[in-house]
Amino acid sequence: MPPADPEDTLELELPGEPAAFGPREWPAAPGGTGGRTADDPLDALADWGPARTGAGTFRLLPARPECDLTLIARWMNDPAVDAFWELAGPEDVTAAHLRAQLDGDGRSVPCLGLLDDVPMSYWEVYRADLDPLARHYPARPHDTGIHLLIGRVADRGRGLGTRLLRTVADLILDHRPACARVVSEPDLWNVPSVAAFLGAGFRLSAEIELPGKRAALVIRDRALRGVL
Repeated sequence: MPPADPEDTLELELPGEPAAFGPREWPAAPGGTGGRTADDPLDALADWGPARTGAGTFRLLPARPECDLTLIARWMNDPAVDAFWELAGPEDVTAAHLRAQLDGDGRSVPCLGLLDDVPMSYWEVYRADLDPLARHYPARPHDTGIHLLIGRVADRGRGLGTRLLRTVADLILDHRPACARVVSEPDLWNVPSVAAFLGAGFRLSAEIELPGKRAALVIRDRALRGVL
């Protein structure tokens, strides 16, 4: 197990339960003004806008179950995805997973990733410092986490995950000035995922035990953004 990096040893004091945030509003439709309150823990993700990549124009849009559930559930039932997400089954399973986030206070936002306006990936952007993950590593205020699955089989295995992980990490750092680190915790056995994070400028900080998996804690530091 890699030792914890000395730069990661700042502890974050957490209460028994993470503090609740005030009310929030979702955009009426993609591309709207967002309508978020000042208490938005993810700084109006819906308004972050598109980013150019070498593979096309990429955009994160908060998921809308009434429009997106069937597509996301189909991706979750792909055996390659289910091996690590464990959300295969009827649409109700995926709906419950999305609703747990959408009915919360905004600390975790499920999103579709669109490449040239085509939905091709599912993302979760979350406040890692307010997540149960923070009890398993020395979290810092405003640490922001990401989860990713590439939905379209044709988009897998050609380096696109690495490119998009870097893109989304850059979006977070651009739009969340208080965030100094983007983190994730892919399953240690998910070698392609771990490799994609490392290729995207994340560093392996430690191996950690989480409920149901042993994970690679990977971190992309704002201070090293221009180096890695």
